[in-house]
Amino acid sequence: LSQILIDGRNPPPADGVNGSSLHLPTLVYLAREKRPQHHHNFKAGAMNALIRVSSKISNAPILLNLDCDMYSNDPSTLRDALCFFMDDRKNHDVAFLQLPQMFDNVTKNDIYGSSLLVISRVEFPGLDSFGGPMYIGSGCFHRRDVLCGRDFDPNGSKLDWTNYGRDHEHTVEQLEREAKPLADIASDHNTLWGTEMGLKYGCPVEDVITGLSIQCKGWKSMYFDPKREAFLGKAPTTWPQTLVQHKRWSEGDFQIVLSRFSPAWYASGRISIGLQMMYLCYCLWAPNCLAVLYYSIIPSLCLLKGIPLFPQISSPWVLPFAYAVAAKYLYSLAEFLCSGGTILGWWNEQRTWLYKRTCSYLFAFVDTILKTMGFGESGFVITAKVADEDVARRYDKEIMEFGVSSPMFNILATIAMLNLFSLSGVVVRCLVAKDGVGVRVVFDDMGLQLLLCGALVLINWPLYHAVFFRKDKGRMPGSVTATALVSALVVCTSFVFLY
Repeated sequence: LSQILIDGRNPPPADGVNGSSLHLPTLVYLAREKRPQHHHNFKAGAMNALIRVSSKISNAPILLNLDCDMYSNDPSTLRDALCFFMDDRKNHDVAFLQLPQMFDNVTKNDIYGSSLLVISRVEFPGLDSFGGPMYIGSGCFHRRDVLCGRDFDPNGSKLDWTNYGRDHEHTVEQLEREAKPLADIASDHNTLWGTEMGLKYGCPVEDVITGLSIQCKGWKSMYFDPKREAFLGKAPTTWPQTLVQHKRWSEGDFQIVLSRFSPAWYASGRISIGLQMMYLCYCLWAPNCLAVLYYSIIPSLCLLKGIPLFPQISSPWVLPFAYAVAAKYLYSLAEFLCSGGTILGWWNEQRTWLYKRTCSYLFAFVDTILKTMGFGESGFVITAKVADEDVARRYDKEIMEFGVSSPMFNILATIAMLNLFSLSGVVVRCLVAKDGVGVRVVFDDMGLQLLLCGALVLINWPLYHAVFFRKDKGRMPGSVTATALVSALVVCTSFVFLY
């Protein structure tokens, strides 16, 4: 179904008072055809249907892609964005213009790390020198001809504005009748759409793989971060929403690495090394879970057992470790503060960093490996962003929301309890020591492990609070708490007495 609700082709005459007229642009409602025997390809299929139908009704040379929960916050953004495409010196190789994804409901200290400040304010602007940032699926202006498969030609890729324009000859009924077949499954199935034209099919993050394929053809992208946020949307307001969203992102990115469109080989020689490294950095989020899981579990267990893993505090070999830790986190803090964040917001970002890697990325890694081996199919999980009044009230007060039983929470709570038991065991050992020698040995031999375990316990304080002290509906479910306590106790006991 394609229905033109507002026909903006013939604006009303100018007002005699101020010489201007106010009218709404063309508004079209589109419902594309879906059949059980044909895959509808999720968001990519919907986007491609919109591209085909809009080519018949408006045929604008520039397309704006926004998520359904986003709205315009600055009407001048459209004019400013067109300047990038109308520049006679640089517009010949710009395929799309990406704007940051911002949210209007992020709390002061961003308890779930949803704003991605460093990516938006530091990393993406720096990518302009390498060929431009990736396409992130929303807040993006595209050239229609590039999305429809046009190859880059250094001698003739300028945007020809004369080839586009509205159809003023046909009536609304005629346009609707001619646009309807473009939303049918026949216009999409067994055609070049999804392979050579439009957004790519077969990946949960169709935006990233589409942007990569466009840049590999020789096109560039640009990043535009205006002072006033151009578009605003809704950020996740609970941990389940946040973790599921990052699971989908990291799973789709990792699938790209294992596909024929992998930045490691498909993009080699087609884009700059810097841009290739950027794609690999994001696409390898999922396997990064293995290293984080190791450092979240093994050093703490060895601390409980009394096995040193790092140099002694009194040894000069501890200096490289101390330098790496201090430099990394001081630089990270400075970067976050310069991007407009707060110190507490940075601390919340570190917690989100840990939780994403120990559960979201872990599930994404396992699911991708299983699907690659033929034990599953790719899906598209929509992130629910509607919260009831109690959840919204706690979110405004920056109280973290757990609330539901989830395998992800089982992992998070188990690791948190394991670190708490390990730190408690060391503290008890030091308290019962008859002299100070044992205490000095612990701090000297395993000082770095003690620091790491203590940091993990400290960063998990909101989780401990949700497990032991909270009584509201956002607390950690009792089933998750019981599972985590038993699992952590069994692991710690087994490691101490059986290893």
